[in-house]
Amino acid sequence: MTTAINAEQIAAQLKGRDFLGLVDFTPEEIRYLLDYAIELKRKQKAGEVYQPLKGKSLGMIFEKSSTRTRVSFEVGMYQLGGQALFLSRNDIQMGRGETIRDTAQVMSRYLDGMILRTFGHRNVVELARGATIPVINALSDQSHPCQAMADYQTALEHKGKLEGLKVAYIGDGNNVLHSLMMGAAKLGMHFASASPEGYDPDETAVKQSKEAARETGSRIDIVRDAREAIEGADIVYTDVWASMGFEEEQKEREKAFKNYQVNEALVQYAKPDYLFMHCLPAHRGEEVSEGVIDGKNSVIFDEAENRLHAQKAIMAAIM
Repeated sequence: MTTAINAEQIAAQLKGRDFLGLVDFTPEEIRYLLDYAIELKRKQKAGEVYQPLKGKSLGMIFEKSSTRTRVSFEVGMYQLGGQALFLSRNDIQMGRGETIRDTAQVMSRYLDGMILRTFGHRNVVELARGATIPVINALSDQSHPCQAMADYQTALEHKGKLEGLKVAYIGDGNNVLHSLMMGAAKLGMHFASASPEGYDPDETAVKQSKEAARETGSRIDIVRDAREAIEGADIVYTDVWASMGFEEEQKEREKAFKNYQVNEALVQYAKPDYLFMHCLPAHRGEEVSEGVIDGKNSVIFDEAENRLHAQKAIMAAIM
């Protein structure tokens, strides 16, 4: 829990910052944002009006389609008193050859913050470099930090703590894994992932996470065997085998991942009170069995809801 004195100092540190990846934030800053998200959720459930972003505008640039990201950011900005503008690539000149840097500079003259949901991580980095307003990574091929914040908010609500818990990720070494891994390292959680050969997480992401883990006393294990990864896990996580942009590899990936389904047999090796998480959308019967995703340990819809509250905390803090 963030103390009142620390909270004031951290709030000042966060103002005006970009939110591109958890690697850029201290454990104290991440925990502050999680506590803030839980408080904003309490206010919203109690019907309390809280509008720190009244009169402010958020530009939402989407190069990838979305359900949870678009709705949660748009509704969240409204609840905070501001307005959100949805901008697909086809709606703005960036889709017709205007540089990202030029777009960033123009948008900075109109808006108070921007989000970008994109393919290449370099795009969101370039947008932030060119902008004079805060930029939020709403998903890139390298990381999905807003999702990880919602995931760890959910874990904190259900478990009452984070430090010392074990997170097991089974599946593709993708952007979700990278952000979960870094978040676990920063929060003092143990993290284990299992992926088939050729689908491991990015080496740089692993190296950075292990460096962060040394500071907090957590452990990062990258293994091949799903049972080894899930042994004693408090949180079991998976994602689709073919993320957006890799659909043409679906059949090939189904063969590679056939032994990586999170099902009733596998979760027997997790703790009895484990939480099952998935960033959604899910392919039921593929990366996860229906018995697990619809079972008593599943918190996937709490997790989805918390995208709203976690992102509200991020926007309110940096904007």
